[in-house]
Amino acid sequence: MIHAEGVAEITDTTFDEEVLRADLPVLVEFTADWCGPCRQLAPVLSAIASEEAGRIKVVQLDVDANPGITSRYAVLSMPTLMVFRDGEPVKSMVGARPKRRLLQELEDVFAAV
Repeated sequence: MIHAEGVAEITDTTFDEEVLRADLPVLVEFTADWCGPCRQLAPVLSAIASEEAGRIKVVQLDVDANPGITSRYAVLSMPTLMVFRDGEPVKSMVGARPKRRLLQELEDVFAAV
């Protein structure tokens, strides 16, 4: 899996604990080794994970190794970014994007914290 620095890797087994029971909103990247746009997104996620550490938790899930969660949330395209708050998905975005645009798309999530 393309690992973004400072971004935790989660699995089908750890998803509920790490994401659904988290105190902060959680940005989950559904990713795969074969996904080119996922590679482009890795440094963006690393930057957001470190810069916004007190406001949002950023994690990655390898879709090939974790089919349970991938199908639970009907993820079909990589990368898919989903934001979870209080155990519920509140936002979903598909495709790589620059950091500035991703932060703009997350503003409503931050505003609710």
